[in-house]
Amino acid sequence: MIQKELGNAFLREGRGLFGGAMITVTKVTVTKDLSLSKIYLSIFGTKDKQALMTLIKQHGKDLRFHLGKGLHNQLRVIPELQFFEDDSLDYIEKIDTLLKT
Repeated sequence: MIQKELGNAFLREGRGLFGGAMITVTKVTVTKDLSLSKIYLSIFGTKDKQALMTLIKQHGKDLRFHLGKGLHNQLRVIPELQFFEDDSLDYIEKIDTLLKT
Protein backbone atom coordinates (compact mmCIF):
# COMPACT_ATOMS: atom_id res chain seq x y z
CA MET A 1 0.00 0.00 0.00
CA ILE A 2 2.81 2.40 0.88
CA GLN A 3 4.62 1.72 -2.40
CA LYS A 4 1.50 2.40 -4.46
CA GLU A 5 0.52 5.54 -2.58
CA LEU A 6 4.05 7.01 -2.70
CA GLY A 7 4.25 6.23 -6.40
CA ASN A 8 1.05 8.20 -6.91
CA ALA A 9 2.41 11.04 -4.77
CA PHE A 10 5.55 11.22 -6.91
CA LEU A 11 3.37 11.35 -10.02
CA ARG A 12 1.13 14.11 -8.65
CA GLU A 13 3.70 16.24 -6.83
CA GLY A 14 6.87 15.23 -8.66
CA ARG A 15 6.42 17.40 -11.71
CA GLY A 16 6.50 20.61 -9.74
CA LEU A 17 8.87 19.65 -6.96
CA PHE A 18 11.43 17.49 -8.71
CA GLY A 19 11.80 19.10 -12.12
CA GLY A 20 10.13 16.49 -14.28
CA ALA A 21 12.43 13.62 -13.33
CA MET A 22 10.86 10.18 -13.47
CA ILE A 23 10.90 8.70 -9.97
CA THR A 24 9.78 5.13 -9.39
CA VAL A 25 9.33 3.48 -6.00
CA THR A 26 10.99 0.10 -6.48
CA LYS A 27 10.93 -1.35 -2.97
CA VAL A 28 9.49 -0.51 0.44
CA THR A 29 10.41 -2.15 3.73
CA VAL A 30 8.64 -1.37 6.98
CA THR A 31 9.68 -2.23 10.53
CA LYS A 32 7.35 -4.48 12.53
CA ASP A 33 6.16 -1.63 14.73
CA LEU A 34 5.44 0.57 11.66
CA SER A 35 7.71 3.33 12.97
CA LEU A 36 10.16 3.40 10.06
CA SER A 37 9.89 2.75 6.36
CA LYS A 38 12.82 2.48 3.96
CA ILE A 39 11.89 3.63 0.48
CA TYR A 40 14.08 2.63 -2.48
CA LEU A 41 13.77 4.88 -5.53
CA SER A 42 14.83 4.48 -9.12
CA ILE A 43 15.52 7.85 -10.76
CA PHE A 44 15.56 8.66 -14.48
CA GLY A 45 15.59 11.86 -16.49
CA THR A 46 18.12 13.81 -14.46
CA LYS A 47 21.87 14.19 -14.68
CA ASP A 48 22.49 14.81 -10.97
CA LYS A 49 20.83 11.98 -9.05
CA GLN A 50 22.49 12.91 -5.75
CA ALA A 51 21.07 16.44 -5.84
CA LEU A 52 17.62 15.04 -6.59
CA MET A 53 17.90 12.54 -3.72
CA THR A 54 18.80 15.43 -1.40
CA LEU A 55 15.75 17.34 -2.62
CA ILE A 56 13.52 14.29 -2.07
CA LYS A 57 14.85 13.91 1.48
CA GLN A 58 14.15 17.59 2.13
CA HIS A 59 10.52 17.07 1.03
CA GLY A 60 10.19 13.88 3.09
CA LYS A 61 7.70 15.44 5.52
CA ASP A 62 5.49 16.61 2.64
CA LEU A 63 5.57 13.13 1.11
CA ARG A 64 4.72 11.59 4.49
CA PHE A 65 1.77 14.00 4.76
CA HIS A 66 0.47 12.88 1.35
CA LEU A 67 0.99 9.27 2.39
CA GLY A 68 -1.03 9.91 5.55
CA LYS A 69 -3.88 11.47 3.58
CA GLY A 70 -4.08 8.42 1.34
CA LEU A 71 -3.64 5.70 3.97
CA HIS A 72 -5.19 7.15 7.12
CA ASN A 73 -7.94 4.51 7.10
CA GLN A 74 -5.61 1.55 6.46
CA LEU A 75 -2.68 2.22 8.81
CA ARG A 76 -2.82 3.14 12.47
CA VAL A 77 0.64 4.75 12.30
CA ILE A 78 2.19 6.50 9.32
CA PRO A 79 5.90 5.55 9.43
CA GLU A 80 8.84 7.90 9.19
CA LEU A 81 10.30 7.75 5.67
CA GLN A 82 13.93 7.17 4.77
CA PHE A 83 14.82 7.42 1.10
CA PHE A 84 17.57 5.48 -0.67
CA GLU A 85 18.60 5.28 -4.31
CA ASP A 86 18.00 1.89 -5.88
CA ASP A 87 21.01 1.47 -8.15
CA SER A 88 20.26 -2.11 -9.18
CA LEU A 89 19.38 -1.07 -12.75
CA ASP A 90 22.68 0.80 -13.08
CA TYR A 91 24.48 -2.27 -11.75
CA ILE A 92 22.70 -4.54 -14.25
CA GLU A 93 23.59 -2.18 -17.09
CA LYS A 94 27.24 -2.11 -16.01
CA ILE A 95 27.41 -5.94 -15.91
CA ASP A 96 25.70 -6.14 -19.30
CA THR A 97 28.26 -3.74 -20.77
CA LEU A 98 31.14 -5.75 -19.29
CA LEU A 99 29.75 -8.99 -20.70
CA LYS A 100 29.42 -7.51 -24.19
CA THR A 101 33.09 -6.50 -24.36
